[in-house]
Amino acid sequence: MNTQVEQPRRGPSLTLLHSIPIFAGVPDAQLEQIAKVAFHRRVARQTTIVRAGDSTDSLYVLISGGAKVLNSDEEGREVILTLLGPGEFFGEMGLIDGSPRSADVMATETCELLVITKNDFKRCLAENFDLCLNIMKSLVQRLREADRNIESLALMDVYGRVAKLLIDFSEDERGERVIRRRLTKQDIAKMIGASREMVSRVMKDLENQGYFRVEEGRIVILEKRVPSPAAAAAAAKP
Repeated sequence: MNTQVEQPRRGPSLTLLHSIPIFAGVPDAQLEQIAKVAFHRRVARQTTIVRAGDSTDSLYVLISGGAKVLNSDEEGREVILTLLGPGEFFGEMGLIDGSPRSADVMATETCELLVITKNDFKRCLAENFDLCLNIMKSLVQRLREADRNIESLALMDVYGRVAKLLIDFSEDERGERVIRRRLTKQDIAKMIGASREMVSRVMKDLENQGYFRVEEGRIVILEKRVPSPAAAAAAAKP
């Protein structure tokens, strides 16, 4: 795995910080303090940004690019916990409770990161309620997502899990539900606990049934036909 990174560059602008959800509502005076301590870092595709078990020393915010959060066993088998895109962040849990990194985070494409060290992050939290609230909201959202994922693994078959994942990763784009981030069948398989071959077969069935189409490297969900995951599973089965 590539572990090389470019030397950090300082100086995020207030305009950039305003565009990041974690800093929503934070007054300019506080953002100026964050801008003084945060720095940019660029990493190449396939770079392991953090490793499970390492001490937690920084908060990372994705400015551009994408990354995957994963765990693996001694035999090299991977489980992808989630995919991250621009505006999302990672590393906050260990900064809050002092525990080591709980998972690996690897760049799936070239990434521009904003990095805030542990001491600076704690100082920012102590001085700004809105930032604390945004962190808490994010942790609650991730807990809810984990609950839904556990439920889908326990109660849904592979058809339902694939349908749910596609819906969850879609975003509104001019009235259409679109998955813009790179989402490979292998990634889907590692997120829902299925084989790549099974995921390929299920996605082909769902596409043939008219639930989505693939165009220009993105997936467009046909919203008029969007079913619940359970309904998609029932309709797609032979």
